[in-house]
Amino acid sequence: MRALSSVVAFAFVACAHEGGYEPVVSGGDAKRGRQAIAELECGACHQIPGVPGAWGRVGPPLAEYRHNVYIAGKHPNVPDVLVRFVRDAPSLAPDTAMPAIEMSDTQARDVAAYLYSLE
Repeated sequence: MRALSSVVAFAFVACAHEGGYEPVVSGGDAKRGRQAIAELECGACHQIPGVPGAWGRVGPPLAEYRHNVYIAGKHPNVPDVLVRFVRDAPSLAPDTAMPAIEMSDTQARDVAAYLYSLE
């Protein structure tokens, strides 16, 4: 049953991303997300367009993030999963180099909204 749900999630996300899917983060604001990304210093590890000094090379570059099918290579790139991942990546990907980051739920939603705004 778990394998079937993974296949269904993959099919939905893959088709949605190709078909112009516009992820919407409930309660998220991309402008505040850009500011939160700068304040939380996410650019120390990631290259993030629009964020001054965000030229890190530890994590993946986040340009055109909205087009990624997966988060951490195995979870569907959908808003609720991304919000959880930006706050507590190890809970979804225990082997990740990304640490859990202390932030509010609102900040996590804002960060996700900004990432989805990247073309």
